[in-house]
Amino acid sequence: MEIKAGTLLAEINSPADLKKLEREQLHQVCDELRQYIIDVVSVHGGHFAASLGVIELSVALHYVFNTPYDQLVWDVGHQAYGHKILTGRRDLFPTNRKYHGLSGFPKRTESEYDSFGVGHSSTSISAALGMAMASHYKGETDRQHVAIIGDGAMTAGLAFEAMNHAGIEKSNVLIILNDNCMSIDPNVGALKEYPTIKCGMNSGMRWENCRWENLSAGRWLLKWKLR
Repeated sequence: MEIKAGTLLAEINSPADLKKLEREQLHQVCDELRQYIIDVVSVHGGHFAASLGVIELSVALHYVFNTPYDQLVWDVGHQAYGHKILTGRRDLFPTNRKYHGLSGFPKRTESEYDSFGVGHSSTSISAALGMAMASHYKGETDRQHVAIIGDGAMTAGLAFEAMNHAGIEKSNVLIILNDNCMSIDPNVGALKEYPTIKCGMNSGMRWENCRWENLSAGRWLLKWKLR
């Protein structure tokens, strides 16, 4: 069964192709990317929810940042299907999670766009911080380092250790918290309530680009919720 990508997505073989589009066309790219993931995963298997929850974010990041020079770290790795499709692996996506096919997670040996080999969770901030510190020592002051972490992954101690370290470094790290109130099941515990309370919204309401506390001068932990 041949599964075809939409007209715009079919022409995107790298983020450079994505950048050729007008901003007004990105809505169509998002719709086509979402549908392509649904069509492929429905037939070949894989993880639906995590990647579908970051469609717009995946497109925006590759449209704005200079990947792979700028480094994206996905946490958890299940979020990376759209990222893979936009970075030259669209036609191979039906082989996802199959023998000799694409990995279900970011994999450094698979693509230069996969900056960190990651499966499950809470490692992105530490990884991005390490990359940022290396870039700082190398004098790569224009290089960006972005950790995209889900709210479930944010509950682990490793993530907080990394933020504690990031707050005292002079490294360039952007942390995007993708809050959809889900891990493998709906999130539980006190931490999941904190962002909603701080941003003054009731559960289930749409909001975006809301900020948590300032970690230190100029370093923000960003909150992103699409729906």
